[in-house]
Amino acid sequence: MEVALLVVVGAVLLGVTLQRTSGMGTGLVLSPALVLAIGPVTGILLTNMTTVVSAAFLTLAVRADIDWGRYLRIAPAILVGAVPAALLVHSVESGWLDVIIGVTLLVSLAVTPLLRGRRAEMSPVPAGLLAGALGGFLNTAVGVAAAAMLAYAQVTRWDQRSFAATLQPIFLTMGLISVITKLLVGTAGSGGAPPWPLMVAAIGSVPVGVLLGGVIARRVSSRTARAVAIGVVVLGSAATLLRGLGQVIGM
Repeated sequence: MEVALLVVVGAVLLGVTLQRTSGMGTGLVLSPALVLAIGPVTGILLTNMTTVVSAAFLTLAVRADIDWGRYLRIAPAILVGAVPAALLVHSVESGWLDVIIGVTLLVSLAVTPLLRGRRAEMSPVPAGLLAGALGGFLNTAVGVAAAAMLAYAQVTRWDQRSFAATLQPIFLTMGLISVITKLLVGTAGSGGAPPWPLMVAAIGSVPVGVLLGGVIARRVSSRTARAVAIGVVVLGSAATLLRGLGQVIGM
């Protein structure tokens, strides 16, 4: 439990700091770290819970730059993706879930740089609905919706400042819906509920991460913070994938 507590606190501080500097990062860092520390079902559920708290704090911090029109194009479709993802998490064995999480995170990291250079355009309404559904699925299944949101930002030419701010209520909504759908389908009741010390440690570390992120954002570039987080994600995702493969093939 002591090791898990250290992993939770460290991952929350790093993830929230990255989210404060670049708009995304809490789920990206927490997901592989918590999956390795406490298992895929419990780890993703705690990631979702922590994302709700961190996004709530950050929504207040950046509220002046939020584009609520964009938010309303995305939010209604989140539930469409969250429900099948919650059913997937509830029904898939832990080994296969580790594999799914590891592969998805690694693919998201590989695709993200390609999305940053994309110049295609798409109508905001269908793009928002598609991003909401895909983001809701990814957030519920693996705790990370960054790739879907970044793709939406690129194809609709969304400027970075407004994008980073509006992500916060989007992630807040995704996290709430993910937790609620998992509770409704019984995921948390089938051994997936995080131990209360870990929940207290994760949620209690969020405001510290927000304050720390505010200080670091003025001194460290978002590129540097992102590079550190990517290193953590690659190592965690690869370890998660290898652990899942070991379980699946009986090693």
